[in-house]
Amino acid sequence: MRKSRNKPRNKRNLLIASVSTGLVSGFFLGTGARAAQDEETNVQNLPAIEVVAPQPTTRRAPARAAPARSASSAQPKTRLYVYPTSPGASGSIDVDKIPASVNAVDANQIRRTGSLDIAVALQQYVPGVNLSEVTGNPFQPNLEFRGYVASPLAGTPQGLAVYQNGVRINEAFSDTVNWDAIPTTAIRSATIVTNNPAFGLNALGGAVNLLMKDGFTYQGAEIDVMGGSFGRIQGAAQWGKKVDNNWAVYGALEGAHDNGFRNFSSSDIRRFYGDVGYRFEGNEFHVNMGVADNHLAGPSTVPIELLQNYWGATYTTPQTNTNKIGYINLTGKVEATPTWTFEGNAHVRGFNQNTQDGNPTDAQACGADPTTLCFGDDTTPAIGLNGAQLANPFPAGAVLGEIDRTTTRSTTFGISGQATNSDQLFGHENRLVFGATYDASVTHFDATSELGTVGTDYVVTGSGEFLGSNGSLGPVSLRTVNQYQGLYALDTFNVTNAFAITAGGRYNAARVTLEDQLGTALNGDHTYDRFNPVVGGTYKITPELTAYAGYSEANRVPTPLELGCADPNKPCLIAAFLVSDPDLKQVVSKTVEAGFRGTKDLNIGQLGWKIGGFRATNYDDILAVPIANQQGFGFFQNVGSTRRQGLEAEVSLKSNTVQFHASYAFVDARFLDAVQVSSNSPTAVLNGGVIQVFPGNQIPAIPRHRIKAGIEYAVTDAWKVGGDALWVSSQYYAGDEANLETKLPGYAVFNLHTSYQVTKNLQLYGKVDNVFDNRYATYGTFFDTGALPNFTNGGSFNDPRSLSPARPRAFYAGARVTF
Repeated sequence: MRKSRNKPRNKRNLLIASVSTGLVSGFFLGTGARAAQDEETNVQNLPAIEVVAPQPTTRRAPARAAPARSASSAQPKTRLYVYPTSPGASGSIDVDKIPASVNAVDANQIRRTGSLDIAVALQQYVPGVNLSEVTGNPFQPNLEFRGYVASPLAGTPQGLAVYQNGVRINEAFSDTVNWDAIPTTAIRSATIVTNNPAFGLNALGGAVNLLMKDGFTYQGAEIDVMGGSFGRIQGAAQWGKKVDNNWAVYGALEGAHDNGFRNFSSSDIRRFYGDVGYRFEGNEFHVNMGVADNHLAGPSTVPIELLQNYWGATYTTPQTNTNKIGYINLTGKVEATPTWTFEGNAHVRGFNQNTQDGNPTDAQACGADPTTLCFGDDTTPAIGLNGAQLANPFPAGAVLGEIDRTTTRSTTFGISGQATNSDQLFGHENRLVFGATYDASVTHFDATSELGTVGTDYVVTGSGEFLGSNGSLGPVSLRTVNQYQGLYALDTFNVTNAFAITAGGRYNAARVTLEDQLGTALNGDHTYDRFNPVVGGTYKITPELTAYAGYSEANRVPTPLELGCADPNKPCLIAAFLVSDPDLKQVVSKTVEAGFRGTKDLNIGQLGWKIGGFRATNYDDILAVPIANQQGFGFFQNVGSTRRQGLEAEVSLKSNTVQFHASYAFVDARFLDAVQVSSNSPTAVLNGGVIQVFPGNQIPAIPRHRIKAGIEYAVTDAWKVGGDALWVSSQYYAGDEANLETKLPGYAVFNLHTSYQVTKNLQLYGKVDNVFDNRYATYGTFFDTGALPNFTNGGSFNDPRSLSPARPRAFYAGARVTF
């Protein structure tokens, strides 16, 4: 094998269109005909709950919050969208009947962040969420929740499912998530749901459920522009209208340019989302569609010795990808009788991605004949595309590198149908949901490597010489087919007015087929199936206090990437060059959680709070294992059991004058079985590149403590000021699974914001991020210090630590016009 490599991302940003599960309305609980009406009511009088329910965006101009009032039996029940939902679907359930932790972020909170990335709002308002910019790009963060990750990086063990209007958007090839493609302005609510197998595959730690706006829930128009530090210019526009009582239209357009604070790190975002809806007599139909065309730079981690000289340094360039996405979803809901509702969905999604990744290489002049090229041992010939050994076109003393390119093209199709019945059972309120889903995705993946030279600025310049096949090396052309099927049923039964029991489950069946387009080495056909149960209950102890508890199971099947690279004797350049490898077992997670939530109306406003604990155990967990002395190469293997457990607590206060929230989350993530892995950590280097992981060692890159707080105060009716703070504790570097090295330090960051309502239709606002200009890193790993020279000092690297630096202090200002 060849190639030294600094990136922790293992062929960063290799994304494919997801195989959506089609859970358009999976486990919808609630009355669909009242869904939009409930939201419109909530903005007038938010009942007392621990989480703000999704609020409507129907408005002409920003308005002050309504006075807090005591909840009473006359008030409408608060409902949250906590299952995969689409516009018009009956995907809501009473908060007090959810046997799990619920975290919701509404459109107003999303807008308050001033970000076009929904992950930023989730980090600010959800206790257990933490972001790290492993790619170095603010539009492509790693989102970690309870120790499980939704990441754009191929090779990252994924554990969260992400849904947009009922369509699963985890990419099929490696379950990655394209956060940059999500139309944030058009999001009506974002909910993180746990302890529920309804979300199908990969929801090991839970699911992020995004419900989008439509013309029934948003009327009016808004234009929002903002600019500031590091060349940031962004704009968003949205418009919604009801055409009589039956038709509605909605559209949102977003664009952003950011130069980045690091070298070679500019990005451009372009997104559109639209919806056309029709409803009558409780029936509702929608067509929603979207496109995205994004160019992204991801400078990734950089050696700490370079950061000490310049905080905006990079290490090997180019590092870019382009993501192009187009999708269309058709949804329908029919209320056949007062107690029977039928819903269906069909969706098509296309994805096209091209990446360029500059890296070090193991190719070098042969020892016996310097006019030809060999790999790292000076004797293994480097083969070209024509099957012959490559001549050495490079001058003596040149530092060699390579540019790895990938192309991913995929098409996804899915359908689903379900029925909901609300007839009483034995005289008690009951809601039964059952349905089926089918999704299929076809992906074409191609990869090549071009040799070149590395300049003193770490820019790799191609030579036109491409590597051919040599064992597990060389170009790749692969076709994959994913087929996912699901059957589910869920029943919520009210034993009493205060006590509700939920039980059910989902059966998942998956088939993953790999077809080598250049030979037969990559061919494979893998099938998996499993039934995942769920059971839980809620008890309303008092009108202001609810207890909940639940148990559930979930599974994740290995991705085509993992199945194609599972042999330690044939490691892969993750995730470009694949080889034919053994089968992998599916990952099974078993989760139990319990807690309390409540609210109380005070003279100063409405107080909400919640506290809960969880324990999730993964069986046959899959880990990306690196190969010693061949950084960037590795393989995937089942490593036994891992556990994630912890505690989450939150308190909030809402009134006309002040909005306040504070939270604490503790996450303890550990290995439960012994495993031996390779690493570039200092200890591993002294022990032949291998470290021994023992039961009880902490899983790297997961901070154990995170504290958040935020406040917004209305100085006058027109002027608001606020700020938020985040403290994240230390964490082990990725690659230090044995916990033998010094930890990556924790960090604290403070942000300020303000807004002024100049007129009824014009608002000016501004914000300062990282007020104290703290220099910290959100992610750390190790790299091969001998892969490239340290051009800054004319010598070599001595420190193997490589960090993802956070953005320095930044100033932004904008204007928002509503019509």
